Amino acid sequence: SSNEHKLNFKKSKEACLSYIQDALLQKQWKRAAEFLTCYVESLEKDYSREHIGPSEMIWRIGTEILWHHSQSSMKEFNCFMEQMKTLGVKRYLKVCLEHVFHLLCNGQIDEAYQNLSLAESWRFGEQTAIQDKEMKLIQAYRGLLDYYSWSKQKNVLLEHGEDGFSDLAVEQEMHGYFRKAAVNLKEIIKIPGVWDIFVKCYVDLLEFYGDHNEARQVLNEYAYNSKFPANPNAHVYLYQFLKRQGESKKSLISALKILHDIVPSHELMIDFNTMLQKSKKRKKRRLGLEVIFAALDYAGWKENAKAWRCLARQVKQIVISEKHLDWIKQEWNSRKDWWPAFHFSRYLAKRDWQENKSLSYEKALVAGILLGKDCKYFKYVSHQGCKAQLKRFRMLKKFVNRHNPVYLRISG
Repeated sequence: SSNEHKLNFKKSKEACLSYIQDALLQKQWKRAAEFLTCYVESLEKDYSREHIGPSEMIWRIGTEILWHHSQSSMKEFNCFMEQMKTLGVKRYLKVCLEHVFHLLCNGQIDEAYQNLSLAESWRFGEQTAIQDKEMKLIQAYRGLLDYYSWSKQKNVLLEHGEDGFSDLAVEQEMHGYFRKAAVNLKEIIKIPGVWDIFVKCYVDLLEFYGDHNEARQVLNEYAYNSKFPANPNAHVYLYQFLKRQGESKKSLISALKILHDIVPSHELMIDFNTMLQKSKKRKKRRLGLEVIFAALDYAGWKENAKAWRCLARQVKQIVISEKHLDWIKQEWNSRKDWWPAFHFSRYLAKRDWQENKSLSYEKALVAGILLGKDCKYFKYVSHQGCKAQLKRFRMLKKFVNRHNPVYLRISG
């Protein structure tokens, strides 16, 4: 009966999809391809009986298989993507974009640009209006490739410039790429979203032609417009731009303060701490200590010798002056239950000593002040340093022993 047939077809389809999923999870690309072929053939036989829209599923699964299959070729991939473009107008632009990404990954820049140009000229009634944002994305990636061509021509021109030779044709071609890239890149970054690469390229274009005010406006908008999602990179780009422009320390600190609030473990926190430590204002030096302590809360910073050197330097200055010990105490109170095992175990002392003696020195100084002269990390490293007759480690041991009362005040 018709109902029985539909039921059997549904069960067969679900079983086939289950096999495909299992093959994908086990990275059995050949097996997955065979099941997908069966799945497509069964749909072709039964498509007239029941309305099913499986095109996106076939597109997603097929793309994944062809990407990983050892015997797949670019010719097969291109053929598959062209077929997928005809299966559903709602997904046409998405398929075009994925096709372009694959071409770019394989170094086929010209083919990618051609596909973007064809996609940009695509029109299909009301679908064109519905897919307005996707069309803007198509145009943005074309702008990105125009920027790539502009950059290549710029390098050619700069090389000729060094030889005292100016190529007018190259310069004109470069300006043509600039105009096309700038128009499309400017449009996409008006839409709230994360557009890092597009913003960077657009700012590079503006800076090269000396339009620093426009570049500043773009970066400020990207970083501070509340309609855009919170994005650490937006503040990184703004900071880097301000630094290139030789802006005041106040402006640089302001940019990094927001970055610290969003991502306290960002690599620029060393720069932030250094600027704050050099400040004459007590409030900023206090913030500097907070910044470096916060960064070292993260595992990715455990072996960062620069970070430990920053902390050791500031802690040492405070201990010597005996001013603002309460700063250290406030930071240490929330960490004293877990930092000893996280940073200052005997195992870490042995490993750090073997792999990076400079790191072990900075950490031993901090450990000795925070945990006292009986700290396992400090005792092991200072003993090894003195045993190796290294003068700086003898001085380290004397310093910590002399200031051991500070530990008692910090520990409360």
